[in-house]
Amino acid sequence: MIEKAIANFSLALEAVLANKIRSLLTALGIIFGVAAVIAMLGIGEGAQQEILDQIRLIGVNNIVISPVVEQTEEDLQADMGSAQKPKFSPGLSLSDAESISNIIPGIAKISPEIILDKYLITNGIRRSAKLVGVNNYYFDIANFQLAKGSLFSERQMEDGDRVCIIGQGIETRFFSEQDPIDKYIKVGNQWLRIVGVLEPRLITDENINRLGIRNYNMDVYVPINTVLIRYRDRSLITQAQIEAAKQDNNDNQDASVSAAQERKNYHQIDRLVVQTAETNTLSRVAEVASRMLERRHYGMVDFEVTIPEMLIKQQQRTNQIFNIVLGALAGISLLVGGIGIMNIMLASVMERIKEIGLRLAVGAQKTDIIGQFLFEAILISISGGLVGIILGVLIAMSISRIADIPTVITPFSIILSFGVAATVGLIFGIAPARRAANQDPITSLRYE
Repeated sequence: MIEKAIANFSLALEAVLANKIRSLLTALGIIFGVAAVIAMLGIGEGAQQEILDQIRLIGVNNIVISPVVEQTEEDLQADMGSAQKPKFSPGLSLSDAESISNIIPGIAKISPEIILDKYLITNGIRRSAKLVGVNNYYFDIANFQLAKGSLFSERQMEDGDRVCIIGQGIETRFFSEQDPIDKYIKVGNQWLRIVGVLEPRLITDENINRLGIRNYNMDVYVPINTVLIRYRDRSLITQAQIEAAKQDNNDNQDASVSAAQERKNYHQIDRLVVQTAETNTLSRVAEVASRMLERRHYGMVDFEVTIPEMLIKQQQRTNQIFNIVLGALAGISLLVGGIGIMNIMLASVMERIKEIGLRLAVGAQKTDIIGQFLFEAILISISGGLVGIILGVLIAMSISRIADIPTVITPFSIILSFGVAATVGLIFGIAPARRAANQDPITSLRYE
């Protein structure tokens, strides 16, 4: 059996080499088909990766927990009309963040934030800006990169040191002619030493106004303990708050409603971002976190848990679209190549009827004829596939350089293309091989 296979392979190889032009023309369909598949998969994979990276930049694995500061008028009226005293909640706090991080599995990073409006003063220049209390995870989650300097050290974060990291806009406006690292800037009533400068975040004025987002390039970032120790800790009850509460109790009901509507933010932190290790655990982690916070806040739901569901759906939809499009185009390209092989092989059978009849007359079996023509088709397909892979990689690299489109050539795409090329040769070579084997030897020898 092995000897027969080797003999048939040798005959097929001789036939292919004896008709180089015809074999090349036959393989052109596979060459361009495989090249198109390789280039298309590379461009498609690169585009998909770029889209998914953009989606991840805005938080596809993030759960955002925000405090609910204001109540609706209906809720206020219900509180006023209720015989029971309103429930007490300590608000969203750092201890909530620590509990979520320590108890709930599957959490990669957690970032509490405190945002205050402050004025910046240095070198006689004064400007309003946002003071943002964070930990070092914030910069990873928000995809901020350092342009110079360093992040906060563990000691600086624990002790609440007077250090800060500034946005690129602050460096441009306040330190245009000098290096800001280790310089001081007054934020509110505190002088802070600059330890780092962030890479610029490209945000247009139109997007700032239209989307209602702040200009991150004008933010000042400090350790969250620095905000709590040196600026403001809303979880602490002050004498002013006690006096305000007494005043509210002495006013009439309408005045109490008005005061309640203007109730100040009692939450210690302004936002809590929880990043999960896996996208498919988002819903479960969010549900557990919501129940935990409700218990910690004594049954009062004064927070809002947001999951970027639309981003996740868009990620899944993007995967599906690329898979469908790539599969359809790959199938069409290789189908055309396979039809070309079948047509040329059928023409080859008609040209070699006498040769087939002679082999059958001297004792060759039908399986030998089938094996010979199948080996020819597979040889042409595999050789065309190898050339197509090289051509496809070159095309993908050229498109990437000329059009500035990212391409990703994966081993899977190469193995897939090579395997499909061999399979196409096998499948589309069966019909010509069977037709050759079914020739009548006597009729074939008389064929002119």
